[in-house]
Amino acid sequence: MSPGEENLYPRTWESLEVVLSHDWLTGMRGGERVLEILCRAFPRAPIFTMLHDPGAVSGTINRHPVHTSLLQQVPGARRHYRMFLPVMPYLVERFRPPEADILISTSHCVAKGIRPPPGMRHLCYCFTPMRYVWVFYEEYFGKSRLKQGLLSPLLGRLREWDRRSSRRVDRFVAISRNVQRRIESCYQRPADVVYPPVDLEWFTPGPGTGGEYDLIVSALVPYKRIDLAVRAYSRTGYPLVIVGTGTEYERLRRMAAENITFLGRQPDEAVRELYRGCRCLVFPGEEDFGLVPVEAQACGRPVVAYAAGGVLESVEEGVGGVFFDEQREDALISAVEECARRSWDGEKIRASVLRFSLRSFLEGLDRSIRRCLAGEE
Repeated sequence: MSPGEENLYPRTWESLEVVLSHDWLTGMRGGERVLEILCRAFPRAPIFTMLHDPGAVSGTINRHPVHTSLLQQVPGARRHYRMFLPVMPYLVERFRPPEADILISTSHCVAKGIRPPPGMRHLCYCFTPMRYVWVFYEEYFGKSRLKQGLLSPLLGRLREWDRRSSRRVDRFVAISRNVQRRIESCYQRPADVVYPPVDLEWFTPGPGTGGEYDLIVSALVPYKRIDLAVRAYSRTGYPLVIVGTGTEYERLRRMAAENITFLGRQPDEAVRELYRGCRCLVFPGEEDFGLVPVEAQACGRPVVAYAAGGVLESVEEGVGGVFFDEQREDALISAVEECARRSWDGEKIRASVLRFSLRSFLEGLDRSIRRCLAGEE
């Protein structure tokens, strides 16, 4: 907890009895950063989750009582947990959370499907409706017609469960207007919008101006479209540094030319220095919101991004970055070249993302919690 952070948490939260639900605890990505904030806010709250790898998440999370599903006992499940997606609805419904004032689920898959005790309010901070079955199923499962034909009945059942289990939620909070629209479309439910926070005290500009390489910070999974950037930069020859791990790691390395460097997972200190030193951050995929572009801008560096999803809410074109409209190599290369030609003002870039502060997040979430407890529609 940074100095003064404890003063930002609403005093009314101190008396709340809270239960937390999260999909799985296998790494510290954007969703886990949000959960970590909730863990600091509600230090006594138990966490219900599919899987827990203590070595992959923070001490703040590990200090809480963590209740896992039967997957915790399955060999290899921590690494290949997505293979068990068909049984996760059944497993999350087996949880029996204790009585409390409110259940807060942080969910992009099944966490919101937990059954609260009768009379307990349920607020879902929704990263997205289950992306595997609504929006990115081709990216996860491939475009093979045979595979799609075989999976179609399963995906249909999962969509129906996802829609049905959404009725267990009393109030939805979306991480962006993009996700708000998706909740309305998939669940026919309204949602508040509260943007996830970035640590603006940590992500700050460095002493230099950057410019020796371009940067990607991402999980290396298909829907992130890192392959597009690898192909584009293999053509241009300009240095590209890629931070992150995932199922695509080896394939992307085999594709990459010598000007592309893979650093794997890096500590926060190293990532911040990489943001500060880059010419620009490259963001080639479509995200529900995307914390990484906000972190880079907080460090005063511009973003080159595919013009879709939540990044349209966090990057102001011409102030914080440049967009490209099609996921093609030529389009990405043109946007990177346009970014390189422009003169960027690091202070203006940073000022454009100050609205994504921890204070704004906590104030917005407090309003939603109050409305949820009051039973407001």
